[in-house]
Amino acid sequence: MKRFRNATQWGVYDVGVEAGRIKTVDGIPEDPEVSDVGQVLIDGVQHRTRIKRPAIRKGWLEQKDRGRQLRGQDEFCDVPWDEALELASNELKRVAQEHGNTSIFGGSYGWASAGRFHHAQSQLHRFINLMGGCTRAMNSYSTAAAQVILPHVIAPWHEMELQQTTLENVIGNTQLFVAFGGLPRRNAQVAYGGITEHRTHLDLQRARESGVEFVNISPVAGDVDAALNAQWLAPKPSTDVALMLGLAFVLETEGLADKDFLGSHSVGYDRVRDYLLGISDGEPKTPSWASAKCDVEAEAIVALARDMAAKRTFLTAAWSLQRGDHGEQPYWMLATLAAMLGQIGLPGGGFGFGYSAEGFVGSDYKRFNWATLPKGRNPTGVAIPVARVTDMLLNPGADVQYDGRSITYPDIKLIYWAGGNPFHHHQDLNRLVDGWRRPDTVIVNEPWWTPVAQWGDIVFPATTSLERIDICASSHDPYAHFMEQAIPPQHEARSDHQIFSGLAAKLGFEAAFTENKSERQWIEDMWQRSADLASTQGFSIPTFAEWEKAGIYRLPDEPRTRDWMTGFRLDPTAAPLATPSGKLELFSETIAGFGYSDCPGQATWIQPQEWQEVDDALYPLHLLSPQPGRRLHSQYDQSRYSQAGKVAGKEVLTMHPEAAKQRGLKAGDLVRVFNERGACLAGVSINANMRSDTVVLPVGSWFKPCAKTGLELNGNPNVLTRDKGTSQLAQGSTAHTCLVQVERYDES
Repeated sequence: MKRFRNATQWGVYDVGVEAGRIKTVDGIPEDPEVSDVGQVLIDGVQHRTRIKRPAIRKGWLEQKDRGRQLRGQDEFCDVPWDEALELASNELKRVAQEHGNTSIFGGSYGWASAGRFHHAQSQLHRFINLMGGCTRAMNSYSTAAAQVILPHVIAPWHEMELQQTTLENVIGNTQLFVAFGGLPRRNAQVAYGGITEHRTHLDLQRARESGVEFVNISPVAGDVDAALNAQWLAPKPSTDVALMLGLAFVLETEGLADKDFLGSHSVGYDRVRDYLLGISDGEPKTPSWASAKCDVEAEAIVALARDMAAKRTFLTAAWSLQRGDHGEQPYWMLATLAAMLGQIGLPGGGFGFGYSAEGFVGSDYKRFNWATLPKGRNPTGVAIPVARVTDMLLNPGADVQYDGRSITYPDIKLIYWAGGNPFHHHQDLNRLVDGWRRPDTVIVNEPWWTPVAQWGDIVFPATTSLERIDICASSHDPYAHFMEQAIPPQHEARSDHQIFSGLAAKLGFEAAFTENKSERQWIEDMWQRSADLASTQGFSIPTFAEWEKAGIYRLPDEPRTRDWMTGFRLDPTAAPLATPSGKLELFSETIAGFGYSDCPGQATWIQPQEWQEVDDALYPLHLLSPQPGRRLHSQYDQSRYSQAGKVAGKEVLTMHPEAAKQRGLKAGDLVRVFNERGACLAGVSINANMRSDTVVLPVGSWFKPCAKTGLELNGNPNVLTRDKGTSQLAQGSTAHTCLVQVERYDES
C-alpha cells in the first residue's frame, strides 16, 4: 500500500492507496487530536455519485427557451469535452456581448479545497476577470454581519480574526470565561484553508485545569464540552442582546462599570447609559426586563454581572449569534459590555469572537501571508452581499441598502458556479429555486452530482484534491504541506484550472490565463514568491525541491501569549483603533448617519421579525441549524461516514424529551419539520440538556425536494430558514431566526 499526504479543511492525513483505490485515512504525527471527519475520503472521493464526463441538461440543449422550468428535474446528456467547452464558451461570449459582463454571476464559496492553487473561487475569478469581469458576492454566510459592523466599532474583521487574544493567554490569567453561544467542539475541527494541529479543545481543557471557570450561554448545554464543567445559562434563542443589556444595567447601576476606561478608550458611553437606564426610550434594561425577554432568571443575571466585575473576565460570542435577525447587535453589545468591565488589553481579559468557530481562533502561531493565485481585478466592480443572491436573481434592477450605500441588482443571465453548494449555504431554498430558474444558463464545475450540479445546465466534471498536486498553506496555520496526487483523475475529470484553460483557449486568452505555466510551475512560482516574502521578514523557507521531498514545512515559532489590544490599552493615542475616533465606538456617528431603523447608532435590543412570543401558536419551536459533526458543510454527505450519523438516511433533529412527548415521538421516529416556507423530513434524537422550545437540525444534507409535493426528503434545514438580511447595514444571513413545527411522518 502506498501512502500520500493530503490536506483538507478538517485536517491533514496520510492516505493509503492500493490498486488505485483509497483504503485508509490516518492522521499525521503533528496533529494531537485527529478529526474523524477524514474518514469521508475513503469512499467519498470514488463514490458512485462522481460525474463521469461533461454533461448538458437535455432541456437546455433541445429547447429554444433552454427549458428553465425543468432545471433541477431534467435529464442530462453526456457530451465530449470539446463540445461542452464550445457550448459553454459560446454562451459566455453571447451573454457578455448581448447583456454585458454584469449579467454573469461568478458564484463560488471558497471551502471547496484546502489547496492554495486549486482554489475554485480563485480559478473562477481569475478566468472571468480576464474575460471582462462579472457580478460577484462579498462577505461570507458565516460572518457577514460581523464583517460589516466591526470595522465601524473596533477593527477590520480579518485583522481581528488573526490577532485575537490567544488561548495561551487565557491559561493562567483568565478567571471567568463567558461564552455567548458556547464553544462547540465540532466547529473547531475545521479551518478555512486547512488545519494541521487540532488544539482548541486541548487548550480549553488546559484552561479549565488552570482554574478558569466557564459559563456557557446557549440554548444547548452540549455547546460546551462537559469536561469544562461550565455553568449553563439557557436563554431563549435570539435574545442574547437582551441578556447582555441586563448585565450592563447591573454594572452601571451598582457602580461596577469602569468609567475611567470608558472615558479614555471609548466614545459614546453617555448614549449607551441613557439607553440602559431608559432615559432615551422610557424602558430601563433591568435584569427583570431582560429576564422577560430571554427567560434567564433575573437573579442569575445579577449574579453573573457581579462575578464578571469581580474577576478577570474574558467574553466571547460565537459566530452563530450574528447569523440571526439584527445579527450586528450581539457583537456590538459584547464589545460594549467588555468596555464597561474595563479589562480590554489586560492579560486574560477583554473579549473576542468565534472561539471554537474554526480551529485557528485563539491560536498562537506565526502569521504569514503565503502567495496565492493572482486573480486580477474585476473590471465591472459589481458585488452584492453573499446572502442576497436570491434577491438579486428575483429582483433585477431593484436597489438594496448595504453599509451606507445603495446597490442596484444586475439582471443575471448566466451563473458560473465552481466551489461550494448554494443549495446548502443559502436560506429559504424554495425561494432560491425560483430565482435559480431565472437565468438563461447555469454552468457548474463539480466532482459529484451534488444539488448544484443537478441544478446546472452545463456541468464539467472536476477533480478532487486527491487527484492533483497542490500546496496547502494559510495565514492561520504554521505548516505548509505538499499535497501529493494519490489517485489518477477519475473518469474524465479535469482540474478547475484545466477547465478554465480550455474555455480561455476557446475565448482567445489562454496564454493570459495560464501565463504558459503548467500546474506544477504555478505551484513552484507560488512557493518562490512566498520565499521572497519570507526573506523580507527575516527568515528563510526551504527550496521547492527540499519542501516537496519533505512534504511539510513549519514556520518559526512566535511568543505564545499574544494579547490583542494590549498596545491600545497602554496608549490609545499611540496605538489607535481603525475607527473614526481611534477608540471603541460604543455609539457610532457613522452608522447613526445611515438612518437605518434596523441598525441604529448603538447596540440595541430589536425584536426579531420571527420569534416565539409572536408566532408560537403556529410554530412553537425555535430551530437552530449548526454545522454538522460528520462533514464540513455539505461536503461528502454521500460518504458512509456522514450517512452513519443519520436516521433512515435523514438528518437528525434533536429535541427535548418534553417537546417529543407532547408530539408522541421517540428516538428514531421519522418526522416532518415545517413552517410557512417549506418542509423537510428528519429522524428524531432526544436530548434533555437543551431548552424544550428549541430543536436542532444541522446543515448540509444534500437538497432533495420531492418533485410532486416539494417536501425535502433528506433533512435540509434551509428549506425552513428565512431569506432576510440581518439589517440594512450588513445584509447577512439570518438562518438562526427561524420557527418551526414538528409532527410524526407516516411514509405510507
